[in-house]
Amino acid sequence: MEKSKSVSTPLGAHFRLSSATEKEVREQEVYMRDIPYQSAVGLLMYSMVGTRPDLAYAIGMVYRFISSPIKIHWQAVKRILRYLRGTTKVKLAYTNEGKFIVRGYCDADYGAGLDKRKSVTGMVFTVGGNVVSWRSNLQKSIALSTTEAEWITLGEASREAMWLRGFINELGFEQDLVEVFCDSQSAIALSRNPVHHEKTKHVDVKYNFVRELVSEKIIDVVKIATQYNPADIFTKVLPVGKMREALRFLRITEN
Repeated sequence: MEKSKSVSTPLGAHFRLSSATEKEVREQEVYMRDIPYQSAVGLLMYSMVGTRPDLAYAIGMVYRFISSPIKIHWQAVKRILRYLRGTTKVKLAYTNEGKFIVRGYCDADYGAGLDKRKSVTGMVFTVGGNVVSWRSNLQKSIALSTTEAEWITLGEASREAMWLRGFINELGFEQDLVEVFCDSQSAIALSRNPVHHEKTKHVDVKYNFVRELVSEKIIDVVKIATQYNPADIFTKVLPVGKMREALRFLRITEN
């Protein structure tokens, strides 16, 4: 890929990836025999875990097919490599600007998994404005509504917020309340009052502890407009402009 043309996003909107059928695997077996799919994905994952959160969603996508990849999956991996080709100097940047406090941002993409229609959870946490934790993954259960998908994501983000809060308190930086920003008004309402109980009573009890954390003032769920939510890059393919804006906010830059 050394001479490949660079692209502006890790994945294009035209990629609609799903698991290969047995027929597709058989037909493309010869083509895929010498393709280093697993090695390429593993190396890309190393970059993402180290200093490239902007790769999280794309790598999470191609990793789903690591056991039986076909040509379209390999094309998606090469797209990520083309993105890296043009962003070799991009990395996480840490500064001492702002207050040393934990803040979280979370988002969900309802029914995004084409195989089982599972939703995607995305979250990112900053300390003093610097990114320290991020995640993009399929939810373990199938959400029956957008509210449920966001509620599950909020539950996952709340656990991460508690851990980070405890960690920085051990370091001597006391913080009573962690703000977790969410762009779902219904999930925020649910965190403060079980107003949609009939529609969400089937959700695993472990996600409902968000209300307890809110009532005890350990976390505060705050509304953020979707266009300003940086966690969007961990749940879906974004337009170039919006992605660049999120990367600037998260201090993933060339500086």
